[in-house]
Amino acid sequence: MSSNVATIPLNDGTTIPQLGLGVFQMTEDEAEAAVLCAHDEGYVLIDSAAGYENERAVGKAVAQHDRKDFYLTTKLKNDDQGFDETLRAFDASIDKLGVDTLDLYLIHWPSPARDKYVDSWRALIRLRDEGRVTSIGVSNFEPHHLKRIIAETGVVPAINQIELHPLLQQMTRREIHTELGIVTQAWSPLASGKGDLLVHPLLAAIARDHKATPAQVTLAWHLAIGNIVIPKSVTPARIVENLASTKLTLSGSELHRILSMDDGTRFGPHPDDFV
Repeated sequence: MSSNVATIPLNDGTTIPQLGLGVFQMTEDEAEAAVLCAHDEGYVLIDSAAGYENERAVGKAVAQHDRKDFYLTTKLKNDDQGFDETLRAFDASIDKLGVDTLDLYLIHWPSPARDKYVDSWRALIRLRDEGRVTSIGVSNFEPHHLKRIIAETGVVPAINQIELHPLLQQMTRREIHTELGIVTQAWSPLASGKGDLLVHPLLAAIARDHKATPAQVTLAWHLAIGNIVIPKSVTPARIVENLASTKLTLSGSELHRILSMDDGTRFGPHPDDFV
């Protein structure tokens, strides 16, 4: 894999590109076209999930290029949690993606009401140990979920993918991730289509100073504080715009000003409540 995007080291000795393309809420046609466009522009990381129902389309795009051009992530659906169920779900996902191995596999939600996430985590460990997936992690896990799977298996996730943007900066969780050796990945990094984040006057002012867009400023903020980001877009111009954020450097003062935007606004469900 080659890309101008920086990479972040993981606790298993591998690395992951710091910026990629998310395909949440894309139709199959949109997902295939977006992945092809992203590849042409220099993206490597593609973030999918069984629950997005577009893994097959992502696979069609990947098949048109060298598999080594991509860092592929997908996620386990809540309905498929459990040890044996997870192994079967993984087989189904890589079949749809048309690949033999996966770069990163995540438990999508802890779904605590099911109380199967520890068994699911044991299955991910098995898949990693068998060489079927390089890195394993979780998504939307609260600190108590993380500490439980670590205590019961001894294996620390490489990544926790959580809702994170300037209005929900998740500082306590990021600190816990750092203590545990877990990398933070941000979903909905632009809070796209929700609220007024990208018309916020502070982001607009910083963007004007850099002759950039508020989206680029937001992504540059994520990159500066060490997050991995996976902004979704089906628009080629936006895909290009998002990638250009890697060339934008914010000052310490600008990063400090963005801290003031954190008001705890959550647009997605709380992980303790989501079934």
